[in-house]
Amino acid sequence: MKANLHRMGKVDHIAIAVRDLDSAVELYQSIFGFALLKRREVQGKFSGMRSAEMDGGKFTIVLIEGTDPASQVCRYVDRYGPGVQHVAIVVDNLEATARALADSGAQFATEIIRGDGLLQLFTRREDNSGMMFEFIERTEAEGFQAQNIQKLFDQLESTSAY
Repeated sequence: MKANLHRMGKVDHIAIAVRDLDSAVELYQSIFGFALLKRREVQGKFSGMRSAEMDGGKFTIVLIEGTDPASQVCRYVDRYGPGVQHVAIVVDNLEATARALADSGAQFATEIIRGDGLLQLFTRREDNSGMMFEFIERTEAEGFQAQNIQKLFDQLESTSAY
C-alpha cells in the first residue's frame, strides 16, 4: 500500500463516538464553532445509531452515538472508550484503492457501498489502536446519503463488526 499513498487525497471526515450526542453537538457548536448540518437516526435489525454531521470548514466531523448496548457504536465505546471511531480518506478510484489495499494485506469490514455519487469502503478495525479507515470516492456534492448510511450499518451489524 505504501506505493499507493500518493493516490489518496485529503481527509473527508472524522467520525467520533460519543456517549451523549446532544451534549457533544452543543460543545462542537458553542465552543468550537462547528455548524450542525444534519442529524440522522439509523435502525438495524437489533440496534441503532444517532448521528450529527458537523461542518468544520474544510472537513466534516460526524458525531455518533449508539442507541442500544448491542449497537456497533456502544460496543466500540465499551471496548475503546469515546473518541475517533474512524477516519475517512478521499480517493480518486475506490476500486483500484481496494485492490491495492487487499494486495497489501488489508482486511475489510464492508464491501464497497454504492450510492448516487458516493462509494465507500471500510477496513476492519485495528485492535491495537481501535482505528478503522474508510476510503471514499465522491463524484457529486459533499454530504452523506441515508441509503449509504443504512447499508453501512446493516453490513457492520451482519458481520458483528464495530
